[in-house]
Amino acid sequence: MSGSETASVLIRLRLGANEAHYGGNLVDGARILALFGDVATELLIRNDGDEGLFAAYQSVEFLGPVFAGDFIEAEGRIVRIGNRSREIVFEARKVIAARPERGPSAAELLEPPEIVARARGTCVVPKEEPTE
Repeated sequence: MSGSETASVLIRLRLGANEAHYGGNLVDGARILALFGDVATELLIRNDGDEGLFAAYQSVEFLGPVFAGDFIEAEGRIVRIGNRSREIVFEARKVIAARPERGPSAAELLEPPEIVARARGTCVVPKEEPTE
């Protein structure tokens, strides 16, 4: 894929007990940002054939809590392509919520998924070297 052909990238995973950072098995927002970084890496590989580097976030919004045992999907898409920069929008959604109050292995499918974070960031890729 190249340039405007790039579609969105989606990853989904379960957050384990080892990712709980605060009391009540709450997972910190940095874990969601790490997922956005993984999404950006795949987008850049698909678009440019290179992992690139994350340069900056223009905005980050944490909209809901995430707990150990929750299933999260993170999605991103390139919205602007510059000479070396790629502006990407991200959204993280909780698709399954752990329900420990109902039992140690209880969970609930969320329909519709709950948006837990949004962000906009810029990544850069190496400049193409001229061919001889």
